[in-house]
Amino acid sequence: MAAKIKSGGGGNKVEANSDINVTPFVDIMLVLLIIFMVAAPLASVSVPVELPIAVAKAAPNPPKPVYISIQNDGDVFVGDFPTSVGSLGEDLLKQIGSRNPADERIFIRGDQNTRYGDFMQVMNALQDNGFYSVALVGEDQATS
Repeated sequence: MAAKIKSGGGGNKVEANSDINVTPFVDIMLVLLIIFMVAAPLASVSVPVELPIAVAKAAPNPPKPVYISIQNDGDVFVGDFPTSVGSLGEDLLKQIGSRNPADERIFIRGDQNTRYGDFMQVMNALQDNGFYSVALVGEDQATS
């Protein structure tokens, strides 16, 4: 800590200096500025290279996801259209068209009061028709 010395009529008084000493801060900033000025040219590439033209096929749009909804009374829907467990495979094959069922991901939305037996009937119908990739959809809980 620095000190101030005042000389006055009666004698010397020593007081604490409460001003901020910015000299070390300025020194550090100047050193950092020099380091960045020296390092910046090293970060750029100065070797000339003729790059080839990138020819990439455009990625196809991902297919529209297929949702199966199960209501609490056991009613099953493919998208917005009602179906039954017996005709679920046929309706899904119509919806996905010529795509491979084994590669297709099916999203299942089930009411929280759906019976487990109704859910398992839908899962069994999916497996019987070659749909093995299944995702369960839930609602996010708001955190507060």
